Amino acid sequence: MREITVATVQMKPDLGNPENNLVKMSDYISTIASQQKVDLIVFPELITSGYELGVQFTELAQRVPGPAVNLMAQRAADVGVYIAFGMPTKERVESILYNSALLVGPEGELIGQYHKVHLRGEERMAFREGYKLPVFDTGEIGRIGLMVGWDLAFPEVARAMTLDGAEIICVLSNWESSYIDEWKTYVRARAYENAVFLAAANRVGNDVTMSFGGESMIVGPRGKLHAYLDSAEPEIKKQLEMDLKKTLESGGDVKAKIEEVKDKLEEAKQKAEDKKDASAKKDDDKKADEKAEAKKEADAKAEQKDKDKEKPETKKEIEAKREESKAIAVQAPLVAEVKADFKKLATAEGFCVARIDLDEVRRYREEFQTLQTRQPTVYKQIVKRY
Repeated sequence: MREITVATVQMKPDLGNPENNLVKMSDYISTIASQQKVDLIVFPELITSGYELGVQFTELAQRVPGPAVNLMAQRAADVGVYIAFGMPTKERVESILYNSALLVGPEGELIGQYHKVHLRGEERMAFREGYKLPVFDTGEIGRIGLMVGWDLAFPEVARAMTLDGAEIICVLSNWESSYIDEWKTYVRARAYENAVFLAAANRVGNDVTMSFGGESMIVGPRGKLHAYLDSAEPEIKKQLEMDLKKTLESGGDVKAKIEEVKDKLEEAKQKAEDKKDASAKKDDDKKADEKAEAKKEADAKAEQKDKDKEKPETKKEIEAKREESKAIAVQAPLVAEVKADFKKLATAEGFCVARIDLDEVRRYREEFQTLQTRQPTVYKQIVKRY
């Protein structure tokens, strides 16, 4: 067995403030290393700077090696760990910038650098596309590939790295909340189709106009979730509904209750951690129980609705409904503002850790023949179309 421990960090960078972000990254490294022995820590895309910076990237981009890389290399050496992180980099020609992923080793050495190949939207105005898909042989923790953000949506990136021997692919991303279902699907799909481990770190929080969805995870060669950092969104929605209801009834200030909700978010986060350790059977049982409970609740509501139809409303009840409608209308601006506050709390910072066995890569590839039964001659037409 070749077992290693991998951690993915989910954090919100301070936009345009590399110093603060590097301090925060250092704190995460110290915290993770103090809790368990870890071999590899993965941070999100552009974690030293933030995403929506436009021309400001020219001021924040650094050469490699440079101050940020040297600091992370020193932190890696301090705790004896490999660290993958994203940052804007530049070449000798100042105007050429890249959205890059860096890998530093436990001896404080620079293992490798990858430039994002698939740029999206306004990234094309700031960065130049990369043109290589390197795989780095670390020896002790296997062969590692790096990809950034939208690269994940293109099967060729992960497949090219896999064919070059990658056993772990680190995905460093700034994936938006509105497309988070795509993120979750792509991560598991790339693991399945290549029989490879994916350590996927996605940031959280907001920049100027964009909101990022988190859902960082570590996935095995058969799509198994070894670790997962949930957003605890259902708990937030439930708490929000309760607080709004209390506000409408008592005329209280919902904002005052947000601090209480933060504590409950921590509890929800802990529950999410506990769920990670549950077996697949337990998950199935839980889903069945939830389905039964939902059906029971729906039946109860339908029954109550029928009863309400049979029972004519009194004048007093009609007046009460009118007053409630007026209260809701008055509270609408407050409700909208508080919803925005809760949305900011919806995805939590943190990290998840998993112990994985790299021998699973070879075992599953042999068992399912994912790579061996390819038919390159049939693919020639596809290659021609490129």
